[in-house]
Amino acid sequence: MRVAAVPMTLTLRPCGDTGLLLELPDNRLVHAYAAAVRAAQVAGVVDIVPALDTLLVLIDPRSGSMAHVEARLREINVPDAAEESPRVVELPVRYDGEDLAWVAEYCGMEEREVVAAHTSTPWRVGFCGFAPGFAYLVGGDPRLHVPRRAESRVAVPAGAVALGGQFSAVYPRRSPGGWQLLGYTDAQLWDTGAEQPSLLLPGDQVVFREVAP
Repeated sequence: MRVAAVPMTLTLRPCGDTGLLLELPDNRLVHAYAAAVRAAQVAGVVDIVPALDTLLVLIDPRSGSMAHVEARLREINVPDAAEESPRVVELPVRYDGEDLAWVAEYCGMEEREVVAAHTSTPWRVGFCGFAPGFAYLVGGDPRLHVPRRAESRVAVPAGAVALGGQFSAVYPRRSPGGWQLLGYTDAQLWDTGAEQPSLLLPGDQVVFREVAP
């Protein structure tokens, strides 16, 4: 997938005393720019945090000034020909969620059409948040954009596969939640004993695969 070049007029805003917030046109460019910043190894940058259409760059003022980092960030280009080679994570799902019928009715589709739409288009981890291991997935079939529930559930089981707005997600642990539940996966999304606790990382491609209930 080709990524558009970073615009010449890059919007950066101070974020506290040790951060710069970059505003970018779309999530794909957020990840392309994040990769370019990592590759540039800008002195003073200690972490970068991608979101839907912003990139937070955190700075250690002992090793690089805000002014220096801002100047370097404005120099970085993401070439037009940049090619993505994301890590692909496949998640097996039992599509027997409590809200599957509601989602089908809301979207004007049959339940099997909803499942086909959710599995046929790869998703991308746009950003992580809400809870450890919770990844907001973007880029799926636009027919599946649905509102959150009017009232959140007190407890959503771990492994619940859900839709909310333009996003899909998998609940990594039992928690409150207001998204529409399509089904469940046995994949472990968060493992504190692993070298990398979160199964899904920003920029990953996620493919849902239907399995028998």
